[in-house]
Amino acid sequence: MFLIIGLGNIGEEYANTRHNIGFMVVDKLSAKWKLSLKTIRHSSFFVKGEVKNNGGVETVILAKPLTYVNLSGRAVKPLADAFSVLPNHIIVVHDDVDLGVGRMKVKIGGSDAGHKGIHSILDLIDEGFVRIRVGIGRPDDKSKIPDFVLSPFNSSELPVMKEMLERAAQAVETIILSGVEAAQRNFNNPLKKSVDYKGSNCKGGNHKEVR
Repeated sequence: MFLIIGLGNIGEEYANTRHNIGFMVVDKLSAKWKLSLKTIRHSSFFVKGEVKNNGGVETVILAKPLTYVNLSGRAVKPLADAFSVLPNHIIVVHDDVDLGVGRMKVKIGGSDAGHKGIHSILDLIDEGFVRIRVGIGRPDDKSKIPDFVLSPFNSSELPVMKEMLERAAQAVETIILSGVEAAQRNFNNPLKKSVDYKGSNCKGGNHKEVR
């Protein structure tokens, strides 16, 4: 059994923001696997289903936390406990400002690198879970990161992100079918058309959740 959790913020105002890339990947997998996230429990929307795995089937749980990103651990921990999923079978998909748009890295464990959602998860479960870090770029001015992660992708980034969503979904499938090392070999190289974000297109304003 695999627990796949995409990090993001609930609410229409956050739907297309950089911080919600994890939700977007879960939506992609939900459509591919024809699994609808209708159950609300353990501080999450989730669905339990089966996908084909080398001639057999693998049980999967797709989930979106109902907490804001910063409190993601409060959803991951109860889900993992409820379904007795070990850390090495937990896959967390999240945004990463240290990777440019069009870059992605599959890794096991590691520090939170300033990502408060990952910090929240590490506070509550063992660090041996799998992470799919999807690059969203970063502004030159570090002080603008909180607004930046809550801003939408710009027009030049959208075609790249559309491909990245597909690649991230494929990475999840590869982990399930062939293991983490296979996913790292296939997906840790950047796209040729990756975008190194320069400057900031985010708008100021007060937000309920910041990185």
